[in-house]
Amino acid sequence: MKKLSLTLLSSAVLLMSTAHAASYNKDITEAELNAAQQAWGSALIAISQAYDEGGQVLAEQKARTVLDAAYGYNLGPVLFKPTLASGEQTFRTQYDGALSYFVGGNSAYANDSGFALKGWQAYEFTNAAIHFNGDLALTMGQVMVTNNAGQVTTVDKTWGFKKDEQGVLRIVLHHSSLPYRAN
Repeated sequence: MKKLSLTLLSSAVLLMSTAHAASYNKDITEAELNAAQQAWGSALIAISQAYDEGGQVLAEQKARTVLDAAYGYNLGPVLFKPTLASGEQTFRTQYDGALSYFVGGNSAYANDSGFALKGWQAYEFTNAAIHFNGDLALTMGQVMVTNNAGQVTTVDKTWGFKKDEQGVLRIVLHHSSLPYRAN
């Protein structure tokens, strides 16, 4: 009797988890992807504004909120190669490395000055191409950010987004570099 009860309980848990997994559309849509890319730019500007309004502490709080909401560090390592990172700290697969890149202030990443603290005021993106594969979408294109002096910085950007179990798109790949310039 006890064995039968455990089997029934296991079956019920399996059915509930299957029902939960089926309760949202796992396929990423272009609208969801565009919204996630736009949200990233808005978040970058929000971190920059938080820094202008409240300094390092407020900027770090905002950056943590952004990382928690947008990136998939809760799913495992994120393949993150920031625009201005180099050397042994080029790749930021761990949360603390990403946080430091955005806001600086971490002695373990002494070269980080805080990319999100550059006075960003505007953001736009263009996708050269998008590849959809169910709950995973990859994009490649350019991001243009404008600072408070009106200077535009263009970076080449590749993103990978994965839809998590709650139906939220998470950045699991973020590769950014300055465009190639021939001498």
